[in-house]
Amino acid sequence: MPQGNFKQAGFAAVNIADVNSSRQSSVIRRICETADAGEASDTAGRADPSGEKLSESEGGCDAMHDKKVKKRGFFSKLKTNKELLILSAPGAVWFFLFAYLPLFGILVAFKKYRLSGNFFQSLISSEFVGLDNFKFLFSSGDAWIILRNTVLYNVAFIVLGIVLPVIVALLLNELKNKGMAKIYQSSMFLPYFLSWVVVSYCVFAFLNPEKGYFNAVLQQFGQDSVSWYTEKKYWPFIIIFMSQWKGVGYNTVVYLASICGIDKTYYEAAVLDGATKWQQIKYITLPLLRPVITILLIMSIGGIFKADFGLFYQLPKDSGPLYPVTNVLDTYIFRALKTSGEIGMSSAAALFQSTVGFVLIMIANKIVSKVDSENALF
Repeated sequence: MPQGNFKQAGFAAVNIADVNSSRQSSVIRRICETADAGEASDTAGRADPSGEKLSESEGGCDAMHDKKVKKRGFFSKLKTNKELLILSAPGAVWFFLFAYLPLFGILVAFKKYRLSGNFFQSLISSEFVGLDNFKFLFSSGDAWIILRNTVLYNVAFIVLGIVLPVIVALLLNELKNKGMAKIYQSSMFLPYFLSWVVVSYCVFAFLNPEKGYFNAVLQQFGQDSVSWYTEKKYWPFIIIFMSQWKGVGYNTVVYLASICGIDKTYYEAAVLDGATKWQQIKYITLPLLRPVITILLIMSIGGIFKADFGLFYQLPKDSGPLYPVTNVLDTYIFRALKTSGEIGMSSAAALFQSTVGFVLIMIANKIVSKVDSENALF
């Protein structure tokens, strides 16, 4: 069939994801209706052959029997899934020790913390100051600039952190030579493992005002050298570019794994109907990637008030003239802690970031559940 007649053919392969979803929904709906009917017949009362209802004592025995069955069912599930429980035990212990147990440290955000003995003695003896520690976040004259930089940079990171990895994953998936695809994937994944300290010195080799590569090229063309670490107009682009250069490989692996998990028969059916590569991507790949994209988007929104400290502190070399475009919430907290030594203030800032992130995740998940409940987190 010619490719131009693809839409006229009306073959359902291009919308196979939606068809599968509707069929699964109808099956689940039938199962639920059957279960509800069974529960209704059980609760309507049990009767003996003569038509009389069973006595209350017999009903009580049945209820006790049902509880025992439920208990046996719970413990039998534990026994059945003991391998999975053993595998998850180290992660559960780690979360308990390092995520849930330290939660009582939230109290530091509401105290004027002073060291006097061990941590618990210091926490008890420190003066309670209420919300005073939160005031320093907004009392600074640069509070608006700090919040603006934090939010706008993260918005750019979220958008580009979805668009670029999806495009790269689609391109890698279309390569016929899988050996070269693995080489490209590994080369893009390598920067993710480099620390920002190492990356900052690599960038400095290019941007060194005296012997940097960029200035050498500019001088070859008769242009004046640029003092990169004092000119703030270049750094929003440098920061965004370096962030994506370092992180695009990791996100590409996530999307590429999802693409590889798509059933190949969808594409085979579309090819038989004359679908082009773009039509396969538009009607098959992208719809089936939507759940992964949605989940990663929701999780990214939760960190919109957090910033990568190394990116904004190490990369610009803590240059003072660049503060208007590189000073974010994390770097501001670090500098305030370094100068004043107020642990309570840094704890208050961390609590503020976590609370706002939690609220944003709940709001984003609620919006997604209204639009498409199947792709929501919960």
